[in-house]
Amino acid sequence: MVLSRDNTFWVWLLAAAFALGGGGIWAMHFVGMLAYETPVDFGYDLGITMMSLVLAVAVVAVGLYIVALKPEGIGHLLAGGTVTGLGVTAMHYSGMAAMVMPGKLVYDPALVGASMLIAIGAAICALWLAFNVRQSWQRIASAMVMGFAVCGMHYTGMAALHLQYNHDMSAMTPELMSYEATLDPAVLAVIIAVVVVGLLVSLLVGTMAGYEEQRRLEAARAR
Repeated sequence: MVLSRDNTFWVWLLAAAFALGGGGIWAMHFVGMLAYETPVDFGYDLGITMMSLVLAVAVVAVGLYIVALKPEGIGHLLAGGTVTGLGVTAMHYSGMAAMVMPGKLVYDPALVGASMLIAIGAAICALWLAFNVRQSWQRIASAMVMGFAVCGMHYTGMAALHLQYNHDMSAMTPELMSYEATLDPAVLAVIIAVVVVGLLVSLLVGTMAGYEEQRRLEAARAR
């Protein structure tokens, strides 16, 4: 897909960034976290959680823009994929940092590195597919590949995690003693549902923008 740098391009870019970064990657991460069980209760810091959403959308937008500058260029593809992959990794671990619980998160450096490489590889694959896939069956297959890749990155990152619980209540901060300022998992589920609805709207807007651009190009060729 190649779009000229007019309003249609920016509509497509923002819609695609939200669909992939927000509705896809970010929502998948926190849906996975809803299934995560620990021996202690925990919540999520609202500010950090929302920051991870903005980060996911922003890095995907940057990655798409870099590739769109020269879709046929391998350098642009690798650069855009690397930026996006590193951003997705940052989104994952900032989302994990949003957890508020009586303990601390400790990671295995090797598995963290592996999750980063998976994210970069998945991003490069996704960006190549975004600009080169044409047939419907190819799009379905590419979406499945991307879904498995993102899940692989997420659960590799989760495998890197080791929770060290703090059983000394006197060492707990006021924030950890009270969950009033944190997101309950049930509230998070509602936020995810809203983001997924936004995903569907973004897909519709992006598709309409693509069709509009295609009609404009065909009209220009006919003249």
